[in-house]
Amino acid sequence: MRRNATDPIDQQKWDAILQGDESQDDRFFYGVRTTGVYCRPSCKSKLPLRKNVEFFDSAEQAEEKGFRPCKRCKPDLSEFDRANPLPDQLKKICDLYFDDRSRLSIELERLDIHQNRLIRLFHQKYHTTPTKYLNGLRVVKAAHQLTETDRSMLQIAAECGFGSVSSFYSSFKFKYGQTPIEYRRKRSKTP
Repeated sequence: MRRNATDPIDQQKWDAILQGDESQDDRFFYGVRTTGVYCRPSCKSKLPLRKNVEFFDSAEQAEEKGFRPCKRCKPDLSEFDRANPLPDQLKKICDLYFDDRSRLSIELERLDIHQNRLIRLFHQKYHTTPTKYLNGLRVVKAAHQLTETDRSMLQIAAECGFGSVSSFYSSFKFKYGQTPIEYRRKRSKTP
């Protein structure tokens, strides 16, 4: 229900927004009419003009009025989801087992969560997908192997956890802008 702009309750809510008051998160939400987005009071996005703000008692109420959730403060997620430890657990598993595909698979199964949800949570926290993160770790290890060993491309791809030489090549070229062979040639320690 929309209240009069001079309403003291609305003024308290506006003050909470101005202060970025986290204690008011999930007690109310505000929508910005000019953008069609709704936020939590603590949102760090650009402060809207007061005349463009509408208050809501719930996220559902804001969505019923046609507002969409802010991508920054994610008001459509519950507090539990925002503090979910799963993205950190996934990152730790990736850091430990990126080069051991079978162990990685076993550890991921232990998380006991649907893959799509896990990918979404990881992306929300780290702004990348688990696959891109894993390939980044693998490519860094491969770059070290290329300059420090004389192993073949097939051996390096397997030791770094790539499923194929072609995925190794494409991931490597994406990160370094050159093929693994070019990279090795340019950085070879032999004269």
